[in-house]
Amino acid sequence: MTTTPEVSPEARFAPRATPETQPYWDATAAGRLDLPRCRPCDQVFFYPRSSCPRCGSTDLEWVTCSGRGLLHTYVVSHRPAPGFPVPTVIAVVELEEGPRMMTNLVDVEPEALELDMPVEVRFEQRTGVAVPVFTPTKADS
Repeated sequence: MTTTPEVSPEARFAPRATPETQPYWDATAAGRLDLPRCRPCDQVFFYPRSSCPRCGSTDLEWVTCSGRGLLHTYVVSHRPAPGFPVPTVIAVVELEEGPRMMTNLVDVEPEALELDMPVEVRFEQRTGVAVPVFTPTKADS
């Protein structure tokens, strides 16, 4: 497998907060994965937005998630993107709380990936923001 030199996470794309996503980014900066939950229907969802995607309610609260989930699907990109190593694993993780989120898997060789493998969140520092990425759960966790 050909790889490019490791690139500093600070050189990677850094998302910008909006009024709807600011609590999410505040939580990631504190090392937590907080997501909105709809009070009327109890739906936890990702991506953060101003109303529930299930029932449309705006009666929302923020809850701290476990940060644990399962690898739902993934693709291994061998095309260079600014600041990202090659290969890069782009994944969808299904959180214990239910929602699925697009993310990157780190600290794992693509050949070792298996669907439904347990993963856990960690936070990658980028310019001015901590971005949640996932890594395989250690066997002794």
